[in-house]
Amino acid sequence: MATTNSNSVSEPFPIFRLAHRYLLYDVDTISYIRAKYNIAGVLIGGLPQAPQQNVFSGIPLELMPEEARLLVEKGVAHIVDDTKAHKEGFLGDGLDEGDKRAYKEGLKRQGTAAVKQVEKRKEESSKAALSKKLGVSDWNDIPEDMFRPSSRACAKKKKGRREPGDVSGACTPRIDEGEQSLFGAGGNSRPPLSRQTTNASTTSPPPYGVTPATSYPPLSAQPSSGLPGSSEVSELDLGKLHINGSSAQALPEVPPSYPLFKHLHEKDYFMTPGLRFGCQYTAYPGDPLRFHSHFLANGMEWDEEFSLLDVVGGGRLGTGVKKGFLIGGEEVRKPNTTSGETNGDVHDEDMSNGNIRAFCIEWAGM
Repeated sequence: MATTNSNSVSEPFPIFRLAHRYLLYDVDTISYIRAKYNIAGVLIGGLPQAPQQNVFSGIPLELMPEEARLLVEKGVAHIVDDTKAHKEGFLGDGLDEGDKRAYKEGLKRQGTAAVKQVEKRKEESSKAALSKKLGVSDWNDIPEDMFRPSSRACAKKKKGRREPGDVSGACTPRIDEGEQSLFGAGGNSRPPLSRQTTNASTTSPPPYGVTPATSYPPLSAQPSSGLPGSSEVSELDLGKLHINGSSAQALPEVPPSYPLFKHLHEKDYFMTPGLRFGCQYTAYPGDPLRFHSHFLANGMEWDEEFSLLDVVGGGRLGTGVKKGFLIGGEEVRKPNTTSGETNGDVHDEDMSNGNIRAFCIEWAGM
């Protein structure tokens, strides 16, 4: 996997919430959280050059609610309402005419630079092909007329046969301005092209259309007090970025399996959706591009009842695909009765969460 410059990603970075989905649009941020926080996510975008296939996907990256919640609790990300932020930052009074003009000019410059890079690669490829064809190691030794399209076209036409009297394949050399031809121009001949006409015809190609993957200006959050993962999430001060506190969202809602997800993530496991194997998560000991998953994980509440057939089926499935079937949950500690309170006077603050307990099940045939 290509490395990314960690200095280009500032924390906390925004996670955009759109239609109950948590998305990342920035490629640098996607690589950053994968390398540093073991968050892989799922690419759900299409590729512009291959839009009619679904084998390879592109940005944006969709995060599970558990992944978004974990990043927010660590204080490295914050949730932003994508629709509201777009309306307030772009459609409202967020950008004036000068900012919009500068933004469009910046995109045009990027498109022009992209065109120049493509033309440069084409030129280098053409020189390499000519060097290979002529057997010259240095392309500077290639005759200059070989780079002209007219000379190459004439060479091709000389190889083919021409009928007597056929002058359509004849190559007419270009006559510079101020020079006269040795023979007079015929009645059907065209006037020679001048340098000015040639230069006017070879204008620069139009710039490519650039689709930005990040917001303008880039969104960043500076919490006024406390961490985003605290019990009381304070509104994020985004006034300087044309986004007020109403765009900031609270902690993402997560299923009861979140404690097991967090527990395995703290053990340096990569967690991905487990729909392929009929479970909640698949746990990888390292990057999924390098390792196979080790566990099919299902998280449950501590007092949740489950069928024994589910355990047997999960164990057989896990063993069949060379993985372990892992179930676990957060142990709830008993109420604190040392203060002399009876069972009827137990308060919520006396109920504290305990450790995460996980059990791995394998199916052994007889």
